[in-house]
Amino acid sequence: MPTDHIYLRDAYARRFEAVVTASGDDYVVLDRTAFYPGGGGQPPDSGTLDFGDKRVTVVEAFKMGEDVAHRLQGEVPPPGTAVVGELDWGRRYAHMRLHTAIHLLDALLLRRNVGGEITGGQIYDDRARVDFDWPDFSREALDGLVEEANSEIRRGRRVLVKYLSREEAMAIPNLARTAPGRELLAKLSMVRVLEIEGLDVQMDGGTHVADIGEIGTIRPTRVENKGRRNKRVEFVLE
Repeated sequence: MPTDHIYLRDAYARRFEAVVTASGDDYVVLDRTAFYPGGGGQPPDSGTLDFGDKRVTVVEAFKMGEDVAHRLQGEVPPPGTAVVGELDWGRRYAHMRLHTAIHLLDALLLRRNVGGEITGGQIYDDRARVDFDWPDFSREALDGLVEEANSEIRRGRRVLVKYLSREEAMAIPNLARTAPGRELLAKLSMVRVLEIEGLDVQMDGGTHVADIGEIGTIRPTRVENKGRRNKRVEFVLE
């Protein structure tokens, strides 16, 4: 059986029990895990594994087919070992807040109907960047978008994870907003989506906060010109 991905249904699970199903020179595969293996611009989780009287560092989680492997710094427990995993929660929670912030900015830009879109993004431990294809981009327009986002954050909206059939998902406009996402959508039988209640629904495989009120205040810190229509914006959360 492939790894049970706890993080897909409970982003707030930070400690869990599991059993090693396979191991290599510096990694183990577990029967279940709360460690996110990275993807979609969100970094993989790190943390610790306890077994017996030992504790080893999980440097990163990564995908291995349908399984999630955990790269370790220290002794590698053999298959059959019972372990207790624990995330570096401060780091994971920062990723969750930043990831939801990107979705919020994307949703509000789409709602403004100005012909702009977010074409990519990357989350770091202390900041995030988003790439815009926005013909009428200006610092004033960006400030207006961020002000609207911060106003929404102050009011709060629930963030929900749902699963849809491919037919249901294909009927929702703009559910997948990149070419790779649209290709993936056409192949899936069940589609995991993230809904910012009353505002946006988007295909997504990452982890998010339960309410946009947890994001904090978005503050842009850097704008780079990547072409006539393309801009790269970095932001932090306060």
